[in-house]
Amino acid sequence: MSDKKIVFPKDFVWGAATASYQIEGAWDEDGKGESIWDRFSHTPGKVDNGDTGDIACDHYHRWQDDLALMREMGLNAYRFSVAWPRIRPDGHGKVNQAGLDFYSRLVDALLEAGIEPYVTLYHWDLPRRLQDEGGWPARKIVDAFSQYTEVVSRELGDRVKNWITLNEPYVSAFVAYREGRHAPGHTNLHEALAASHHLLLSHGMAVPIIRTNSPDANVGITLNLSPQVAASPSVADRAQATWMDGYINRWFLDPLVGRAYPQDMVNGFGDAMEFVQVGDSETISAPIDFLGVNYYTRGIARSSQVSEEENAPRTVFPNDEFTEMGWEVYPDGMYQILGRLHFDYNFPAIYITENGVAFKDQVSPEGQVDDPARLSYIKRHLEKVNQAIAIGAPVKGYFAWSLLDNFEWAYGYTKQFGLIYVDYETKQRIPKSSAKWYGQVIRANAID
Repeated sequence: MSDKKIVFPKDFVWGAATASYQIEGAWDEDGKGESIWDRFSHTPGKVDNGDTGDIACDHYHRWQDDLALMREMGLNAYRFSVAWPRIRPDGHGKVNQAGLDFYSRLVDALLEAGIEPYVTLYHWDLPRRLQDEGGWPARKIVDAFSQYTEVVSRELGDRVKNWITLNEPYVSAFVAYREGRHAPGHTNLHEALAASHHLLLSHGMAVPIIRTNSPDANVGITLNLSPQVAASPSVADRAQATWMDGYINRWFLDPLVGRAYPQDMVNGFGDAMEFVQVGDSETISAPIDFLGVNYYTRGIARSSQVSEEENAPRTVFPNDEFTEMGWEVYPDGMYQILGRLHFDYNFPAIYITENGVAFKDQVSPEGQVDDPARLSYIKRHLEKVNQAIAIGAPVKGYFAWSLLDNFEWAYGYTKQFGLIYVDYETKQRIPKSSAKWYGQVIRANAID
C-alpha cells in the first residue's frame, strides 16, 4: 500500500449509524407501544444473558449528549431509525404525538448542528400488535406500513431530505421468520418468503408517499450484501455459492431493478408463492435515488450436498483475522460488491449505510479506550470504497456502524461495535481512539 494520501470526492458524506431499539431505551415511555423485540428480548432464552433493550444506551433521554459527541467527531450526517411503535403504538390507528415530537426535536437539533439526518423508517422493531395480526407474512401489513410512512414523512418531510424505507429486509424475512434467531423467532420458509415479498412491496408503496410529502428528498433502501465465493472449483461448491448469492443478494436486488425474483431461487425454494399478485413487481421496482449497502464480510460456500471425501479439496480459505462476531475480516469484499452493483445493477447512487466491527474494548486506568483493530478495519474498508469510486461506482457517503456500543440483538450487550464506548451501568460515553481518528478523516476528507 502506498503512503500517498487517499482523498475522497468533494461532497462525500461522512456519518455514523444507529437503530432505535438498539440505543433508545424508554421502551414503554411516553405512549410507546410494545415491539416484537420487546416481546422477544423479554422471552427467556432468546437473548444472551437475558439482556433487553428496555434501557439500552438511554439515548431517548440522553440524545443531546450524543449529539454533542457527533459534533465533536465532526460528523456531517447521522443515520437513525424511527421506532414504529413509538409513532403508532398498535401499528395502525391512533398516532402518538409524543413519539413524533421526539424525532422532530432530534431532526431540528441535528440540522442546527450542521448534521444531515438520514432517516430509516423500519429497522426491525415491528409493533407487536401487527405481529399478532400476522406480521410481515400477512399482506395487510403493507397498508399499515404505508400509513405509518405517511405520518412520519408528513411530519418530518419538510426537513429530512434523505429517507431509507427498510433496513436489511433479508434479516427481517429470513433470519426472523425462517432461522428464528431474530424476533418474532419463527422457523417457516413460506412465512419467510411471504415476509420478504411484503417487505419489498411495502418499500415500493412507501417511495411515492415519501416523494409526495418530501418532494426534493432522496429515497432509497438498505440491503446487507456480501460476495459469495465457492470454497473449491467443484460443481457442488459453485452451485452452493450461486445459491447463497441468490439467497442473500439477488433475491432482494433483482426485484428492486424490475427483474422480478431470480428464477433459480424460486425453483429451489419450491414454494407456490401465491402471495405475489399482478402488478407487485412494478410497485417494488419504483425508481429509487440510491441504494444503501451494509457490508461486513464475505461468504465462502462449501456444499453440504456431498461429503468432504466426495467434494474437491478446498482452494479458498478464510484469512486468519476474525471479529468478535466470528466474521472474517475481508475488505476486498467491499470493492467486489460495489463494483458489481455499479456494473450489474447501475444504481444512480450508493451509500455505505453500515460498515464496522465488533472487538472487545476496555477502559484503561487513564479512562481511555484504545481500539487499533477497529481503526484498522475501518481504514482498510474505506480504502476499498475509494478504489470502487475510482472505477466509477457512484458511492456518495459512508456511515460507520455504530455511533455507540449498543444492544446487539440476540447477542445482547456482549458485542461492541461502537466508535463510542458505553458503560451500561453508568451510561457514561467515552469516544474510542477510532472515533478520534475518524474525526480526523472527516475533517481532511482523506485518509493519510
